[in-house]
Amino acid sequence: MTRLVLAGIDGSPQSEAAALWAAAEARRRGSALRLLHAWPWLDAGDGDASWPGDPRPRALDALRGIADRIRRDRPGLPVETAVIADDPVDGLVAAVKGQDLLLVLGSRGLGGFAGLLVGSVGLAVTARAPVPTVLVRFGQAPGERPATAAGDREVLVGLDAGEPDDTVLEFAAAEAELRGCRLRAVHGGSLPPARALAGPVPPRTDRIAQESTGAAPISRSLTELRAKHPGVDIVEDVRPGGGAQALLEASVRADLVVVGRRERRHLAGPRLGPVTHAVLHHCAAPVAVVPHP
Repeated sequence: MTRLVLAGIDGSPQSEAAALWAAAEARRRGSALRLLHAWPWLDAGDGDASWPGDPRPRALDALRGIADRIRRDRPGLPVETAVIADDPVDGLVAAVKGQDLLLVLGSRGLGGFAGLLVGSVGLAVTARAPVPTVLVRFGQAPGERPATAAGDREVLVGLDAGEPDDTVLEFAAAEAELRGCRLRAVHGGSLPPARALAGPVPPRTDRIAQESTGAAPISRSLTELRAKHPGVDIVEDVRPGGGAQALLEASVRADLVVVGRRERRHLAGPRLGPVTHAVLHHCAAPVAVVPHP
């Protein structure tokens, strides 16, 4: 289990939601929490003398304010604050390299102060970070989403039917185990071409049976995962349509949605795949992106 949870803070409501989510996760894991603010030409002493409209004092005040709130609400949780004088993307990526931690960021509208983290920062960091990264929207902090009955709570993991990755599955199973809830392995399926052209679409139960025939690698991986995590209820869920659609449909009541990110280099630099990108933009639950080979 990771020894530290790190949340990127910029003073926006989204980053505050991320910090509160990170605090709950740190408590759940028995980890310390670090709140980090990154901005060029910034150090802990900045903010005493500034030019009109300088966003730095407010950002630092927000950092201290959310730290004080978490310490007050969660006594005994170790909470650290830090500032680094660097570009937000480069600074956050550098801060997690070689670390055993979970990174948590606000997922949308990271622009609480002019010139600070903008909407693309969360996506850019997630595409480059070598550690699991959770993106949390405003309204997704603990207590802000509709309550779900204990027996209905789930962690979802989205999988590639042809190449399910053990790193992603292990992360998702560990999260479900921590929460004491079900793990649902979701992947999209499609009808074989000949069947798709043969006439009326069969009932959903028949389609799922047909689609499952192409998901043998996932079934094998889940069998191995059940042996490693016998206390976790692990179910396979094959849904018609693409992977993003399947995950979004299943995510309404999820505690967390887990997707993978291949670490292969692209000519244009690190990037998120289309499924991960769509899920990050539209998912109803916090999303964990797990890098894997």
